[in-house]
Amino acid sequence: MGDPAEDRVVTMAGTPEVAGGPGLRSIDAGVPGTRSRDPARLRRPLRIRHFHLRILGRELSSPFLLLFCTEALVLAFAILLSGYVLPLFSSPGPDIAVDSIQIALFMALHMVGMLCMGLYRRGFRGGVAAVASRVTGALALGTALMAVLFLPFPGLSMPWQGLLAATGLALPGLLAVRFGIHHLVDHNAFKRRVLVLGAGEGASMFQRLRRRADRVGFTVVGFVPGGEGRTRVSGESVVRLDEPLPDFVRRHHIDDVVVAYDDPRGGFPADELMHCKMHGLNVLDVADFFEREAGLLRLDVLRPSSFVFGRGFRHSVYRDHAKRVLDVVTSLVLLGLTWPLMLVCALGIALEDRGRGSVIFRQVRTGQHGNPFTLFKFRSMVMDAERDGVARWAQKGDPRVTRFGAFMRKTRLDELPQLFNVLRGDMSFVGPRPERPEFVESLAVKLPYYRHRHWVKPGLTGWAQIHYPYGASEEDAFEKLKYDLYYVKNQSMALDLLTILQTVEVVLWGRGSR
Repeated sequence: MGDPAEDRVVTMAGTPEVAGGPGLRSIDAGVPGTRSRDPARLRRPLRIRHFHLRILGRELSSPFLLLFCTEALVLAFAILLSGYVLPLFSSPGPDIAVDSIQIALFMALHMVGMLCMGLYRRGFRGGVAAVASRVTGALALGTALMAVLFLPFPGLSMPWQGLLAATGLALPGLLAVRFGIHHLVDHNAFKRRVLVLGAGEGASMFQRLRRRADRVGFTVVGFVPGGEGRTRVSGESVVRLDEPLPDFVRRHHIDDVVVAYDDPRGGFPADELMHCKMHGLNVLDVADFFEREAGLLRLDVLRPSSFVFGRGFRHSVYRDHAKRVLDVVTSLVLLGLTWPLMLVCALGIALEDRGRGSVIFRQVRTGQHGNPFTLFKFRSMVMDAERDGVARWAQKGDPRVTRFGAFMRKTRLDELPQLFNVLRGDMSFVGPRPERPEFVESLAVKLPYYRHRHWVKPGLTGWAQIHYPYGASEEDAFEKLKYDLYYVKNQSMALDLLTILQTVEVVLWGRGSR
């Protein structure tokens, strides 16, 4: 076990926390090398009931729903105020139907802009300047989308002065709401209180969460050992129940009970857990908890039977057809919008290399069910970048990358020819990124479940690409595999649309490029 000072559960305020109250007693005396914690110092917390809603296959928490709905109301009030405060900009003659559609479009398209700027991305907690710049960008994008929509539907258009006035009124309101709600959510009263059953290896991953974003939604009340043998969590966070589990849960306002026993045969309280579950409490195993909180699958606690008997990992003919329609339509639209950029890229490559070498780079990649296909990209490296025939990961500051190639990689323009792969059916718009067969053979031996990512078509963008930086090692491949398998398990049209929208942030901010 590591240094107890380093391994303690840390709250958002940065202080070690084990929350409790009556019925909670430390058992540190039985754990060598740990410190005792006086139960009298443990205070009863302010109580706020938390919940999750599952909408279109996505788990949405109460803090997220509070932020989302409040910002939607701010946008609605902004466009209403722009009409009342600036009546000169209002259209003559009230038309309730048109006004209602305009309000709905203003809200929806600006919320899409917020999604595209990463403002609803899991764990996003930027500073004042970062949030202000992204909110401003989201409003600008939403306004531009409205202007484009008004072209084919002039009957829905509104005066540009009124549109700009509504956008200007929304900016301070959105900033105030976002910082206010984030401040409230940082308070422990707005965090879900989690009781972990277990104190071994499975439970220790809670105390290995170092990033602030990983702990933003919950606080650990304590760890209840279950006969794992050696305790793997800090002693001051280990607790013993002096009352039945349902009574303890009710008395200490627990929201989630997470079962993290290394060996549940040591005493699994099935009856007590069912009592908690039937009274509205969330009872999860450790794998499901981290899937919900982090949007990934923890491979170190995932059982092979989960792929067969667990939720998800389902095939749907209707979803496949709808996904194919989305792929074709999205690819055709993007090809129509980006062909001038593709011409510029081709010209830039030709000028830098003085006409030597091919503009398009072709490479064999592993596709669905392990079938190989030829992937197209704009060439961003020098010719014969692998003269010795040895496959290499692209590294940060890779000397093989040309100057214009570095620009294309930063802006993701080198990926545009893969739209033709999507049209051909080799790839989908959303899915795990395709890897080279040389890497696949090596990674499949070293990483568990690696070949499972090939159950779906590879994608131009993916769930891993919007949550993890560019991978250039086996360690990176292991981390990205957690997100890829989450996508394979939970794939849906809603998840595809969310991934496409959040890819805009990756492109604009250049996250993860090399």
